Amino acid sequence: MVDFLVVGGGIAGLRAAVTLAEAGSVLVVTKEGLAESNTAYAQGGIAVAMGGEEDVALHLADTVAAGDGLVNAEAAAVLVEQGPQRVEELLRWGTGFDREQGELMRTREGAHSLPRILHAHGDATGWEIAVSLLRHVRGLERVELMEWVTTVDLVVDSDAGRVVGATLLDAAGALVEVRARAVLLASGGAGQAFSDTTNPAVATGDGIAMAYRAGAELMDMEFMQFHPTAFAMEGAPRFLMSEALRGEGAWLVNARGERFMGRYHAGLELAPRDVVARAIGREGMDGPVYLDMRVAGGGTDLKARFPGISAFLVGYGLELGRDLIPVRPAAHYLMGGIRTDVCGRTSLAGLFAAGEAACTGVHGANRLASNSLLEGLVFGALAAEAMIEEQWSVVSGQWLERTTVGEDLDVEGWIAELRGLMWQDAGLLRDEAGLRRAQAGLARLRESEPRGGSRRELEARNLLAVAEVMVQAALGREESRGAHFRMDFPEKASVARHSVMRRGELRFVGD
Repeated sequence: MVDFLVVGGGIAGLRAAVTLAEAGSVLVVTKEGLAESNTAYAQGGIAVAMGGEEDVALHLADTVAAGDGLVNAEAAAVLVEQGPQRVEELLRWGTGFDREQGELMRTREGAHSLPRILHAHGDATGWEIAVSLLRHVRGLERVELMEWVTTVDLVVDSDAGRVVGATLLDAAGALVEVRARAVLLASGGAGQAFSDTTNPAVATGDGIAMAYRAGAELMDMEFMQFHPTAFAMEGAPRFLMSEALRGEGAWLVNARGERFMGRYHAGLELAPRDVVARAIGREGMDGPVYLDMRVAGGGTDLKARFPGISAFLVGYGLELGRDLIPVRPAAHYLMGGIRTDVCGRTSLAGLFAAGEAACTGVHGANRLASNSLLEGLVFGALAAEAMIEEQWSVVSGQWLERTTVGEDLDVEGWIAELRGLMWQDAGLLRDEAGLRRAQAGLARLRESEPRGGSRRELEARNLLAVAEVMVQAALGREESRGAHFRMDFPEKASVARHSVMRRGELRFVGD
């Protein structure tokens, strides 16, 4: 038993643990090593308005504009107003953001009105934040960190009327129920629902699926952001080609060598991500699309500025500033998730969520570049404060029998089929016919759903649950808005509404 259970060791979970440790014992569990999270893979940076009230107001305006009419204004205001103090905490805890002549270096990315992006080690911002947060958390006596533990499901106590813990599966196959005063799901997104994704293998929507099975509301699940520029060489992973490359002046060119973004948006390569992704998708119908940094840089040492990206490209015989880099969109960030208020409270008592697993509405229909790390910091801390305020007691739990975790079928083939049909029929460009095909394909997969107790089979079931909600919400939203584009409904509806899903029922609500 612990006072607080945190599922996920990325930026939201670790930041929450810092505050929770002030009020009780904290257990943080992660599915793999603590370094393996979407946080650690974040290249672009962290957006924060460090220049006073005017800067904060501009950051708010940019966030709202990028969200295409669906941003929760309260959540966005909280994000940009509390962001500076949370970043100041990181600085105090030793996070090494890049500097120029002693001052924090700020760069610009898509849909930002001015440079406000902080970086670390060029293109390893997420990694640096994760390392510094983890170092700080390890020094807190009341926090226990458990790696290689898969969270199976939430424990809901009908007598208590709330979530009282979770069932965990360790690497040896033992099941245990951990009880807590409150549970925080900070387990990240679900990019692995698509065959083409920038996300690490752990991003299988586990927390979202668990919350949904327990009866929690999900919101805006149709809004998966497709990052415009993932590496697109045959047989290579969809490695992220950071938006910061375009911030440094890189062009996008088509197979004919034409710079084409001027045909789609006045912001050119720094237009909102949804606009750039669809433009690349259209141009890519006639041949490959490339990122061209030969015109960029202005004397910048690109290897020093982007060491991680440069090292990756070397393995494919390519070099920034010398070669055209093939790119295409890939599933990147889920704007939807477990429906919460700005303090992380879900529709289930005892359950909180923060980071990419949660949906406050702060990103609307399209996340502003580099707002995700800031989201984890701000709302992870707020969720922890709300958890502490609740005066629930711990309901005692029990050890369970060891389980057999053998896999009885071709789980990898089953997952690959799911990911392929989601990419093909529920990806960047959607229509009713494709979404109906996806829905039918998912129904067939449910008939052969893996039912064993291994981690991979648990992930397979979670991916299916998340994919089904995504498709149902996408079918219900008969408009095009932000990252959700319906070719059969290309116009935006006059009234912006959020989709809400609970136990298979879809409804649309205002803020």
